[in-house]
Amino acid sequence: MLSTLTTVWTTPGLRACAVAIFFFGFAGAATAPYQSVVAIRELGLSDAAFSAVTLMAAVINVLVSVILGTLADRDSGYRRLLMWLAACGILGFGAIYLVRSPWVFVFSVLIPLSVYGGLYSLLFAAGRVFSLGLPKSEQAAVSSVLRALISVAWILVPGLVGLALSRSETLLPAFLIAAIVALVVLVVIKLMMPRGGGGDASTRPPRVSLLVAFGLLLRLPVALRVLAAALITATLHVNGAVMPLIVTGQAGGVPGDVGVIVGLVAAIEVAFILVWARIVKTLSIVASLGLGVALYVVYLVWLAHAMSPAAVIAASCVGGVGAAAIITLPLGYLQELIADRPGLSSSLLSINMFLAGALAAGLFALGTAFGGYPTVAMMGAVAGAIGGIGLLMLEGWKIRAAV
Repeated sequence: MLSTLTTVWTTPGLRACAVAIFFFGFAGAATAPYQSVVAIRELGLSDAAFSAVTLMAAVINVLVSVILGTLADRDSGYRRLLMWLAACGILGFGAIYLVRSPWVFVFSVLIPLSVYGGLYSLLFAAGRVFSLGLPKSEQAAVSSVLRALISVAWILVPGLVGLALSRSETLLPAFLIAAIVALVVLVVIKLMMPRGGGGDASTRPPRVSLLVAFGLLLRLPVALRVLAAALITATLHVNGAVMPLIVTGQAGGVPGDVGVIVGLVAAIEVAFILVWARIVKTLSIVASLGLGVALYVVYLVWLAHAMSPAAVIAASCVGGVGAAAIITLPLGYLQELIADRPGLSSSLLSINMFLAGALAAGLFALGTAFGGYPTVAMMGAVAGAIGGIGLLMLEGWKIRAAV
């Protein structure tokens, strides 16, 4: 664990990726909790319009991630492309703060900020390129450490931004903070990231068209693995939807209990993300992920039957350990599915997030139609179990980490 942290910090390319990823998470954590409030209450968008914009932005982000991944694999490095994406963040966040118009908000979310979201997958792609000389298990551990930095940002930033804006009549300054942080990302990439990093012409994969790139993503072996990973990730979305409702409903808690539980789980996640980074050096990624999913299935079943906030807190101690695996381990796994094209394979991270959100929305609609919030939690547990078992079957029940 400590050796992986040392590797990240002493390798210039990985260090630049780590700092940039933290500040990328900072910008998201500063604005995401307030985006719906700003859009609906301050700028006047309807609930339906905001939902439509959010869905369209997610679709655009997936398409952009694939296109950017394909372009990145053609280049000799990621540095220039990453700087352009950071500039899109400055433009999008800055425009929302400065103009304060619903039309500008919609444009910014759909175009510059959807493009800026591609920074997520490309930073992990750059991290994979800068760690190519490491063993496979160490590469997976590096991906886990990089992902942990986003969780650290989400622990620190929302509370600090909320405190800073507690006496403000508007939440729009959160977008100014995000614009400044996006500028920091650009400066970090410019000053800290080594030039190149994509290999020379002899080691780069042959150029392919976008049509061929989409064909590579849609191959059955890849598609099945992405679907199984999305079923696993969907459990986190299911929990995010039903946990507050169960706590303030059948468990008899108050909204403040939800904040306590979320903070507790986030702290557990950060600690155990590093533990899972150590475990994947011994167990294979799919075996480690299967273990994490099993813990999260136990948590969701426990949550479905919780009758007090204390029961939810106890269950969350188990769930936080499992969530740490589900948050991080699919990153390294998905990046290996098209290992010779780091940019394109990293676009699978965005596809995974999109599919997971869609699956969770379907489970929520189906579960609430035939039962209630506990039913949704149980259905999420079943989906996670299917995804975990499916991945183990697809990988031939490999248990030990590759040497």
